[in-house]
Amino acid sequence: MESGSWRPPFSTGKIVGNYGLLKLYLEVAREKGRRDLVDKALISEDDVDMLRRLSASPGATAEDFVNALEERFVERVDPEVASEALARAGINVDGDTARRMIARILAGWLVEMGEEMKLYRLRRSWED
Repeated sequence: MESGSWRPPFSTGKIVGNYGLLKLYLEVAREKGRRDLVDKALISEDDVDMLRRLSASPGATAEDFVNALEERFVERVDPEVASEALARAGINVDGDTARRMIARILAGWLVEMGEEMKLYRLRRSWED
């Protein structure tokens, strides 16, 4: 399957348009024998609980959720593995930038998952 069309379970593509970089990150982690990094990149029940708490905030937007959750995921992403994964996609950035890019994808996936779990409904900017 092509990286650009791959999506993890419960993702919709509403927040993250392309999960290819996450797929590359998981592949590099597996190649390096870093199952721990693969496990850290999977959504946990604690992550869903945090999303539930965030979604209870009145007026919070999907962007607010992604920003808050990115901070949660950034510590779980290895900068060297992220940098190598992005380099395979032709994106040459430092480890911290690569780590943030992968963390943002993970955060977006969790927000999409929340909608799939019926925690809330994501709306387009033109919807009421």
